[in-house]
Amino acid sequence: MAIFRGAGVAIVTPMDANGDVNYTKLEEMINMQIDGGTDCIVIAGTTGESATLTMEEHADVIRAAVEFTKHRVPVVAGTGSNCTKTAIQLSKEAEEFGADGLLIVTPYYNKATQSGLVAHYSQIADNTKLPIILYNVPSRTGTNILPETVAELVKTKNNIVGLKEATGNMAQASKTMYLTDGKLDLYSGEDGLVVPMLSIGGIGVISVWSNIEPKNVHDMCQAFFDGDLKKAQKIQLEGLPLVDALFSEVNPIPVKTAMNLMGLEVGPLRMPMSPMGEAAKAKLAEVLKSRGLM
Repeated sequence: MAIFRGAGVAIVTPMDANGDVNYTKLEEMINMQIDGGTDCIVIAGTTGESATLTMEEHADVIRAAVEFTKHRVPVVAGTGSNCTKTAIQLSKEAEEFGADGLLIVTPYYNKATQSGLVAHYSQIADNTKLPIILYNVPSRTGTNILPETVAELVKTKNNIVGLKEATGNMAQASKTMYLTDGKLDLYSGEDGLVVPMLSIGGIGVISVWSNIEPKNVHDMCQAFFDGDLKKAQKIQLEGLPLVDALFSEVNPIPVKTAMNLMGLEVGPLRMPMSPMGEAAKAKLAEVLKSRGLM
């Protein structure tokens, strides 16, 4: 049930001057991503400021992404919540709207146990036919899905098929791949570790970087799949200064700032996200200029 292979963009949610979702700009961005070679649109994730979207907005941006993408590439909808019932509701809505898959972050704040994570994801999987990518980002959620837990979920639920691995822990990722024995689609959740993740059996990335350089991220993955490891390595390493700048403050502050500096006009952040500090913004601008993006 692999949803996509290659570069998925964790797309930002553009806002207008009043702070409302800018759907005209979202359509423009989706077309830009597909034209740049992006293999999947991932909507309403962390980078899409899902935590500050209302339930109505959350549903609307997913519906809009499906409409704007027009089946040219898959659409994966972020439908995670720290409430299992809410995650089920969001997942059902995304399925109804025509999403191709779900990205479901671990429950945050309430810190579920590993058995609680199994129960949480199992209930969601039982209430949708869509394939599910687990999203493990303990630096933001306070909860880490252990390799044994991932393996249990993959073994017991046919539609739990993938993992967005954003722990930065290659040893944990390797153990997860070992325990799932080829039955898990691994996606890097760290733009600086895409090629290493592919080397242990990963099939792609869900990328912040792709918002800025979709072609490079796609080409890096494709080069690896084609056996051109030198090209993949070159793109990965040469992209590190930009990746570092995009994570110099809390995501999505830098990426939205970068896109506005590039003239893409994606608008402001939702509070409590605040504007980027001037020193970090200046360094980001320098990197963008060095790559011919400004």
